[in-house]
Amino acid sequence: MKTSVALTLLFLIGSLATAQDRPTISAQPNSVFVGADGKFEANPDTAVMQFNISAQEDTSRAAYDRASKSAEQVRQILRSNGIEPKSAEIGYFSLQPVYDYKTPKRKLVAYRVNANVSLKLKDFSKIAPIEQQLADTDVSDNQSLNYTLENMDAAKSKAVEDAYRRARELASTLARASGRTLGELSYASVDTFENVRPMPMAGAMMKMNVAGAPAPTEEFSPQSISVTAHVNAMFALK
Repeated sequence: MKTSVALTLLFLIGSLATAQDRPTISAQPNSVFVGADGKFEANPDTAVMQFNISAQEDTSRAAYDRASKSAEQVRQILRSNGIEPKSAEIGYFSLQPVYDYKTPKRKLVAYRVNANVSLKLKDFSKIAPIEQQLADTDVSDNQSLNYTLENMDAAKSKAVEDAYRRARELASTLARASGRTLGELSYASVDTFENVRPMPMAGAMMKMNVAGAPAPTEEFSPQSISVTAHVNAMFALK
């Protein structure tokens, strides 16, 4: 962990912190300024499944009707897995003409419907059946699966708590070393950083036992999501 400490007394003003570790503040007599990093890690608790519903036909009505039929199949798949269709979100919906540009004058050849669907799942056991059924019915394409942490605010709070604990420990150590006693907090600033990289699994977490074979991810631990925080704090010295 990166740390910085600055001690200010009536007869001495010192700084052991770099400029990028703390903001510029006015030196206060009988005070100690510290900066410390904190961290919180957690396993992902939410799976985000995304896929497209696409249809292309000679007429706009035919393309729309085919997309509507595919969407109804998706709703049936969700219901069969105990999921209300309204829990899925439509990211966009478009109906566009398709042209042939091979000739000098473009030619209208078809109409295409595209819709993006996003579904959040807390129960990871439902991922495999849904993805398998979507593939079997051939109603979607471009399937992707990411894992994330839903309650990010709580994770940030825990990272800040860890950073503040470290900062106070540093301040207490420095106060004792100088023969002083640590007083109350007089100033603080906080920065948080989310290291939430999308984790595309594309079905890798699915436990689809084929002929008794273990799943590709069997016995492995999921990649954790990390949130870090930096706390700058000034305490009075007694």
